[in-house]
Order: sequence, then C-alpha cells, then structure tokens
Amino acid sequence: MTVELHDLLPAELRRSWVVDGTCPDLDLYSLFRARQIANLHQTAVLDAKGKLCYTALDRKVRCLAVGLRGLGIRPGDVVGVQLPNNRNAVIADLALAALGAVALPFPVGRGVLEAECLLRRAEGVAVIAAVEHRDFHHAADLLALSRSMPALRHVVAVGPGAAPEGTAAWSELMRSDPQAFVPARPDPDSAARILVSSGSEAEPKMIAYSHNALAGGRGNFLASLIPDGTPPRCLFLVPLASAFGSNGTAVTLARHGGTLVLLDHFTPDAALAAVREHEPTHVLGVPTMIRMMLERLDATGERLPVPTALVMGGAPLDETTAEAAAKAFGCPVVNLYGSADGVNCHTGLAHTVPPTDGTGVVAGHPDPRVAEIRIADPDTHAALPGGAVGEIISRGPMTPLCYVAAPDLDARYRTPDGWVRTGDLGYLDPDGVLHVVGRLKDIVIRGGANISPAEVERQLSSHPQVCDVVCVGVPDPLMGERLAACVVPRSGQTPTLEELRAHLTDRGLERQKHPERLLVVDALPLTPAGKPDRAALRERLTADLPATPAADPGPPLAQAS
Repeated sequence: MTVELHDLLPAELRRSWVVDGTCPDLDLYSLFRARQIANLHQTAVLDAKGKLCYTALDRKVRCLAVGLRGLGIRPGDVVGVQLPNNRNAVIADLALAALGAVALPFPVGRGVLEAECLLRRAEGVAVIAAVEHRDFHHAADLLALSRSMPALRHVVAVGPGAAPEGTAAWSELMRSDPQAFVPARPDPDSAARILVSSGSEAEPKMIAYSHNALAGGRGNFLASLIPDGTPPRCLFLVPLASAFGSNGTAVTLARHGGTLVLLDHFTPDAALAAVREHEPTHVLGVPTMIRMMLERLDATGERLPVPTALVMGGAPLDETTAEAAAKAFGCPVVNLYGSADGVNCHTGLAHTVPPTDGTGVVAGHPDPRVAEIRIADPDTHAALPGGAVGEIISRGPMTPLCYVAAPDLDARYRTPDGWVRTGDLGYLDPDGVLHVVGRLKDIVIRGGANISPAEVERQLSSHPQVCDVVCVGVPDPLMGERLAACVVPRSGQTPTLEELRAHLTDRGLERQKHPERLLVVDALPLTPAGKPDRAALRERLTADLPATPAADPGPPLAQAS
C-alpha cells in the first residue's frame, strides 16, 4: 500500500503558478537532465572524493535507478534515505525522482526509533542507508527494524564497508546498465520529497512537497540571491537530508545548474577549509555553525575568499552574530526565516548586515513567487490590519501538499483554503517587512508568567563574554519551570550568572525574565540536522542539579486572562 499524499491547495491556484511561469512544470529529474545536456562537464558535486561532473553524475543516477527498479521500486513508493552529505546522497535523490518515487531523507545520527516512526507512518518500502558513519551502523540497524515492518521490503547498504547479509549492496545496484533506463516522468505537481521537522510534536512531522514546490517555489528563493544568474556554488553546512538542505539537489542542481560543495560532517575547521579551497558563492548554515567558524577566525585573523552571500536559517539570528559574520566574510548576511512546514522570507542582498528592530533581526520582505505571508488572528484565521501582531500564515508556490499520515496536523496547521499556520507571532510594517516577535507555544511558563527563550537569547548574545547561548526551561517543583542559560564563553572568559543578569538589566529586560540557572559548555550540542540540541541541554540541566542557581528574581508576574 502507498501512503496517500493529497494536495490541500486549490488545484486552480496551483496551476496558476505554472501558467504564469512561477513554477517550471517539469519533474526534478527532467530539470536536472536539461542542465546536464546544456553543460555536459559542469561540476555538479565537490565532496571528499573530489569533483563529479553533471554527465558522470547522470550516469550514476541512471545506474541506481535501474537497480532500484529491479528491486521493485515503483512510482509513488516512499523510500527512506539516511546518508551523509556526499555524492551518494545526491545520486539517491535524483534516482528516486527519476523513478517517480518519493524520497524520505533523514540525517545520519538519528536513532532507530525515529527511523521506525518515519518509515512506518510513511509506509516506506525501502531505505538507503550507510553501512557505517561515525560509529553508527545504520544499514544493519534498519535491517533489524525491517523484520517487524512488512512494508519495508529492502534495505540498500551503502559503503565503505561490507553490506550486511540480507541487505542489497549499493555497489551491486550501481553495476546496472544505464542505457536500459527510461525515466518515469511523474506529474510535476505530485509528491517528490518528504521533509522531516521535529517541531513541537511528540513525533517528527513529515511534510510532502511536489516537484514544482521544490524547484519552483524553493528554487525562486535561491534565484533571488543570485544577482547575475550565474550558476551558484553552494557550500551546505547543514545535511542535505534536513529541511534547509532540501535546497541542495532539487534547487541548486536541478533548478539552477549549480555546484554542491559538501562536507560529510560539519566541523568549523572543515567548513573554513572548504571556503578557502572551493570559494563558494553561497554558504548555507545555522547561526551556531557560523559562530563556531567565527571563533576560529577570531583566533587566526585569517581573511577568506568573499562569497556572494552567507545564508543563515534554522534558528533565530542575533545582531551580534550578523555583524561579526558580515565583517569576517565580507559579504551580505542573509537572515532566512523559514520552516519545513512551508514558510520562507529573507532579508536579501541589499544589506551587508540585515536590518534589525527592537526584537532583533527582521525577517525581510515576503516574496510571493516563493510564499505570500499574511498576519492572521490565531483563532479565526481572519486577516489582521498592517502593524497588528498575530499568527504568521503562508501560502504560495512553495507550499507543501500535506502532512504525511497525519490528518490531525492538516487540521491544526492548515486553514480550509490552504494557508500554512506557522505558530509564530509577527507583524508586517508599513513597508511590508515581516517582523517575527515570538512563538505561540515556544515559551517557558514560570509561576504562570510566560517567558520567551528567544527574547532572552537575543539580549544575552550581545554580552562580550558570550560566544553562543541557548535558553531552555527546566522543571521546578515550586514555579513549574525556571529559565536556564546554556552559554559557550569566549576564549578565557567565563561570565557568571550575576554578570549575565546585570547585562540583561542594562538592556532593559525585566527581572522576572532573567535566567535562574547557568550551564557553561565548551560547545553547544547539535542535532543531526545541525540545530542546537535543546533536549540534550535540558536533560543535562535536569541531571546536573548543582548547576549555578540564581537568587530568586521575585514573585511570578500576574498572568493576564
């Protein structure tokens, strides 16, 4: 059985973006083939193995597609992909698109329980996984999992290393005859990829995207950051298997004919080496990654080749990081506000340092060729007037089809006419600039008073002794929750909790919002998707009760009804 993936947007609206040229109306593999034919020897991928041109990549894609078809993979089948950032992940992406199958990528390092949840709910018929990567043995783990999942018929094991008995060896599939392959040519408005987002749900959310939504909507986002139309050379610090990383194969290669520069694992030293060696036009990462790189550059004073843009998304960007990054990289810093659920807005190339307001870096001008944005009443979904704060909702060419096997999420996060509810609060100013001011749910409730961790993080990031910071709520028997600051100090400088609280007072943040615990760490733990791992920090704080407590900041604020 194939999972049902329906489109929650009106069909006539979806087709209107094809008619006006906003979306290309071609499947991802056909777009890629057009790029390959136009420039046979353009470099498609730069990874640890070196260069791979479009023609060589296409041959490998066809080999894999023939091999997968021989395993019984058919149009509409969901196939999981758990591979590191290298050429094999790109080959798998394109081969599945050429078969008309639906790719379900998730990053290496995610455990077998999450993999089971994803594959079972999406009715995955196969999964392509690494034999070994950084002490993980995903292929063997997934093979064991498949024995309790009748729908999961095949595990394709990708070396290096011997394929476990019972799996299909990638190396054998790649020996297939590429001449025998005839592409499926799926409907461009049909599902091509499922994006995974942890969000605030108990289980990861899965969101289905069509070929047009990826290459058209998301493709228009990257197009706005390519001033002269030259094919981009994009260094992806985030996993291609993440939502942010979905701008890799489908957008950078298939839509724009560019080059992917890939690291199989992020470290600040490897990322800086890639910038030096490959001179990317675009560097894409989360702010925490960039802060790690900036710390290395602070120590060496090195000047890097100047990219066209440094694009930061996946987490809020603070003013201090934006200014330091613009100075160090010498290019515009682009603040990307977006999510797997279907929202995108960014600050563009007009400013070297993105504009700010009283709450931090703004989100930028919405682009209707990517996603139109409105501000709505959270309860009625009715549009609010300009300047009013409400829930940010989004609809446009990049809008996904639906949530996968989750009608409850469709009902909760999509309006009857297809708008995506982000759960974020914001407003549009008189110039049409989007300002994000907080989350409907992402709050710490201390004694009945709501505290926004993002608000406190923005203010703490400007402290001279703070390199990076994440704030989380920790359980408390008296107040319900208390706020904790997890701080990476600058070299040789470790602030005390009292110093941080004094800084917040100077910045005008009321005392009841100050952190009451401090955890100092050498580096923030990252999730497999490259974002700060708040759950790991919360777990450490919960276990580490002696972590520095503050004097009680006073009684809880009265909560308005």
